[in-house]
Amino acid sequence: MVSYQMEKEKVLRVTGLNVFYKNRKRKLFSRKNKKIQALFDVSFDMDEGEVLAIAGESGCGKSTLARAIVGINKDYQGEIWQKYGRPMMVFQDPYNSLNPAKRIGWLLEEPLKVDKERKWTSEERRKRVEEIMQEIELPLSMLDRYPSQLSGGQRQRVCIGIALMREPKLLIADEPVSALDVTIQAQIMELLNNLHRKHGISIIFISHDLRVVYQISDHVMVMKNGHVVEYGATRDVYRNPQADYTIQLLKAAGITK
Repeated sequence: MVSYQMEKEKVLRVTGLNVFYKNRKRKLFSRKNKKIQALFDVSFDMDEGEVLAIAGESGCGKSTLARAIVGINKDYQGEIWQKYGRPMMVFQDPYNSLNPAKRIGWLLEEPLKVDKERKWTSEERRKRVEEIMQEIELPLSMLDRYPSQLSGGQRQRVCIGIALMREPKLLIADEPVSALDVTIQAQIMELLNNLHRKHGISIIFISHDLRVVYQISDHVMVMKNGHVVEYGATRDVYRNPQADYTIQLLKAAGITK
């Protein structure tokens, strides 16, 4: 008997992406503002509910790719197709991601206040905030606090909560645990895993830490100098890496000898 497996829906497709930025270090007396190419012919796609890790050293183009996908960097050639529109993003630094002058409740409600697709009543916004606080495992008493009154891990939970307020189908987490200590890193990784399992949300997880990448991802894409050097199922890449650069990264992380 032949069995057929349903092909999963695609949530994101990137084709032939070349991303540029302006060189702001002008030479004296030069009127040219030359563009620098940051990404070179990057192509990949994501299934709905997948966790894709983008790995590589600092400066390899991971964050540049993320910013192009969410629409921050619009200077590119190629195609970015997204089934559900632009994803939400969780940034690396929870200390600078939150407005220090606003309380946590206000910060969580703000995405709903500016929602152009739906008009939320104050009661609906409050209910949604309470739901999210439960999701990110923070007590409601923290809604009246300012970011400075929270720990780094608590702030990152709030950042994740803000990104989830409008129930996005795709979340980009750009080095979300690199600014936290090891114990808190594990807690945030567990939170992301729980959210993924519960809601089936697709996640692009960006990290330079290959040990962290292995914990969460279904597939991994390794980047170097703006190029994709390896892509595949995480277990396959870790057990049998093909690119010399991937082998070097795994050895440096103490994963292979």
